[in-house]
Amino acid sequence: MAQFPQRVFSGVQPTGNLHLGNYLGAIHKFVSLQDTHDCIFCVVDLHAITVFQDPAVLKANIREVTAAFLACGIDPVRHIVFNQSQVPEHSELAWIFNCVARIGWLSRMTQFKEKAGKDKENASVGLYAYPTLMAADILIYRATHVPVGEDQKQHLELARDVAQKFNKDFSASIASLGHNEAFFPMPEPLIQGPATRVMSLRDGSKKMSKSDPSDNSRINLTDTADIIAQKIRRAKTDPEPLPSEVECLGSRLEADNLVSIYAALRGFSKQDVLNEFGGANFSQFKNALVEVAEAKLGPIGAEMKRIQSNPAYIDDILRKGADRARVIAGANMAAIKDIIGFIR
Repeated sequence: MAQFPQRVFSGVQPTGNLHLGNYLGAIHKFVSLQDTHDCIFCVVDLHAITVFQDPAVLKANIREVTAAFLACGIDPVRHIVFNQSQVPEHSELAWIFNCVARIGWLSRMTQFKEKAGKDKENASVGLYAYPTLMAADILIYRATHVPVGEDQKQHLELARDVAQKFNKDFSASIASLGHNEAFFPMPEPLIQGPATRVMSLRDGSKKMSKSDPSDNSRINLTDTADIIAQKIRRAKTDPEPLPSEVECLGSRLEADNLVSIYAALRGFSKQDVLNEFGGANFSQFKNALVEVAEAKLGPIGAEMKRIQSNPAYIDDILRKGADRARVIAGANMAAIKDIIGFIR
């Protein structure tokens, strides 16, 4: 089996109102990966336009995600931070992958069914073909690892299917050009920590989301300390005290969510949290959660606001990152064209 240099690729959509779920489920994990992997962090603005975006709002949201990356501790000098639309190889490879992927594969994607709802005929082609662009995002850098939430695992499986089919379809060409038996790696998911999927503070069966009509359902990264405290204290719970064993959280969705959030913010396991708070009532536990959340998120929100006050600084980081990303993507795209048989 071909060996590939260890490289992480991950992207965040610029859809506004970054919240605790985005932080714990993605950005927080990115920071720790910097010490162990060669990392590429992308603001995936091409994905955002699968549904209509107001141009001025989109531009602001791209800068907001970049500010969040920086405020959380991502280093744009050691690693690459850029926005997807500045590297045209993403779109170019996505078209090639549209010709490799099978309609049956895309038709099984549950996220399209959820987002398009009953009105599939009016959904954009981009929303349907979103997974092939995601595969291109990863594979244009021949990334070996992708930090993903549970809801993105199916898309990563499709990326692996596309990579495998490309490698098989063009195996003779790949070998003749000296790329051994495979050009693309099989990217592996990185699913880490106790809060891989953060749920709504108002309904433990629903994912925390910016589209929820209740702002009390989520903690935004730019919320003040007072607002964070208010939202946590109003979070839905049940009348029973916290259990002492993780297994007892199974049917208690809201309790499990709050314990998971506390664990992730402290770097603990859920059992560690229950060892400390088992038998405690929720008012006591929520006070501790407020303290931890304010300490972790307060500085991030303040730094985000400071960075966002200087759009030229953000844009410069994105341009420099895109320049570095294009070096890698361009070299890989040239090899892909040779493999396919294009003349360049």
